[in-house]
Amino acid sequence: MIEPAQRSRARHALATLALAAALALPAGARAEKADRDKPISFTAEQPAQVDFQKRVGTLRGNVVITQGTLTIHADRIDFKQNPDNSLSATAWGNPVSFRQKKDASDEYFEGYAQKAVYDGQTQTLELFDRALLKQGSDEIRSNYISYNAATGIFKAEGRPDQPGVEGPGSRVQGVFQPRSDSPLLPGQGPAKDNGKGSTTPSGDAAKDAQPATPAGSVPPARGDARGAAPLVLTPDTKPPAK
Repeated sequence: MIEPAQRSRARHALATLALAAALALPAGARAEKADRDKPISFTAEQPAQVDFQKRVGTLRGNVVITQGTLTIHADRIDFKQNPDNSLSATAWGNPVSFRQKKDASDEYFEGYAQKAVYDGQTQTLELFDRALLKQGSDEIRSNYISYNAATGIFKAEGRPDQPGVEGPGSRVQGVFQPRSDSPLLPGQGPAKDNGKGSTTPSGDAAKDAQPATPAGSVPPARGDARGAAPLVLTPDTKPPAK
């Protein structure tokens, strides 16, 4: 028979909804190393508040900010240029979208949420509320996701939906597609020696083999502010002294 104290602890555990996972996305998920050496460009539809001496600013209204392959779209972004020239930003939107190229690869990883916090110095991305982290056709959904682009490690926690926001709730949901280099794909038997020092697939796999399917399409991103030329903060230039 379950004791009252045990039932209380169980209810408390369910109430906290502390579902967590620490996993690595497929190898090669590191962010593009050269991004921090590129200029920071931004556009917004509403008047911006930017301190060129401190390299910080607040942008509102269909904001787009980029540095190299890194792109953030949001309704509002508070950002700064770090001493190592990397970008750090806190963004709000419905949703915020974050996209960055993987190092030494043509693939991108993407994040979507109601709020995103990115630290360019540690290459850490946090996604809050209706969070989605994608790499190709692999994806993780939760109400909180933390992703380290330097290591390819993510952490997902199930949390209650915020009032008025529909999301995945207390569950962490994920899908990892079969890798293209998997030794045994569906319908494929063990490889056979063809007598020439190499092997060939057996069964239907040989005649049904098809090229790998390209990664899924990216959800349409918000467009740049119309008629607004982007402002640029470059790593090596400084504003003239007053």
